[in-house]
Amino acid sequence: MLSVNAISAPSATGPLERSTIERREVGPRDVLIEIRYAGICHSDIHTVRGEWGDIKYPLTVGHEIVGLVAAVGADVTRHAVGDRVGVGCMVNSCRECENCRAGQEQYCLNGNTGTYNSVDRDGTVTQGGYSTHVVVDEHFVLRVPEAIPYEAAAPLLCAGITTYSPLRHWNVGPGTKVAVVGMGGLGHMAVKLAVALGADVTVLSQTLGKKDDGLAFGAGDYHATSDASTFEALRNRFDVIINTVSAPIDMRAYLGLLRLGGTLVSVGAPPEPLAVPVFALFNNRRSFAGSSIGGIAETQEMLDFCAERGIAPEVEVIPADQVNEAYERVMRSDVRYRFVIDIDTLR
Repeated sequence: MLSVNAISAPSATGPLERSTIERREVGPRDVLIEIRYAGICHSDIHTVRGEWGDIKYPLTVGHEIVGLVAAVGADVTRHAVGDRVGVGCMVNSCRECENCRAGQEQYCLNGNTGTYNSVDRDGTVTQGGYSTHVVVDEHFVLRVPEAIPYEAAAPLLCAGITTYSPLRHWNVGPGTKVAVVGMGGLGHMAVKLAVALGADVTVLSQTLGKKDDGLAFGAGDYHATSDASTFEALRNRFDVIINTVSAPIDMRAYLGLLRLGGTLVSVGAPPEPLAVPVFALFNNRRSFAGSSIGGIAETQEMLDFCAERGIAPEVEVIPADQVNEAYERVMRSDVRYRFVIDIDTLR
């Protein structure tokens, strides 16, 4: 076993603190990654605070990971020592079920192995990227193109693919009218990606406080959802709505913004269930859907797309000892738009 420095949550209520965790020995198809940067996702906060189910404490979270390959197993063919690589929200799956064979490992019918708080193949609990090193099966390690700024690459492994995947699945492109709900870590990536795909993009945010940013990212319009007139003005407007917020929304109001055959896709995950008014779906044959991350092949496609189009998230790099402060700022929406931990400060 390899003992490495980390930042861990000792409980649902205590602050995160420095610790050491154990990584397995590098197996024949494993890659040892020296982590350089790790993004802070709202999912990390929900998880460590026990809002999404049982947690095995102490827990190290973090599923937006980039670094350099430090060692490879004897049978590894995809990566070599020194490569720029990344790891997202999963580190294994059965690879035998129908979904895995279709390249949709995120929907593994036997349950994929999450980067943290899952049971790994050796029976241990997976620990995430707020640490100096991680050992991952080569199949779940992504190539990070040189064109993407290193510190900005980490959030693409969650925020990037979480928004790219539904945009691609619902065939967003030229002529598509897309609304993005929320202008946070996920939302700002949804705007950038939808614009790059050729869509006509509108941002729906509580206030107009980030309007200048949204327009700079390519959105053609920006509306405040705190203004009731927004929902009347935009009724029957959109083909696709990407909801990125992790809080309850008025489903009837948002479904009313969809045109015939339109779809509201939730990628944000509030702790409590959403109430879906069925008659709002009947009207205009609307759909309500959810979307997780993407499979490994699609995640690599997203990274390559971002490299080709010059797309990267807006990040604020912080040292490891500011993680607790960063969590509080995320909860206040006081970040533009993703915190990234400089893991070198943890060594």
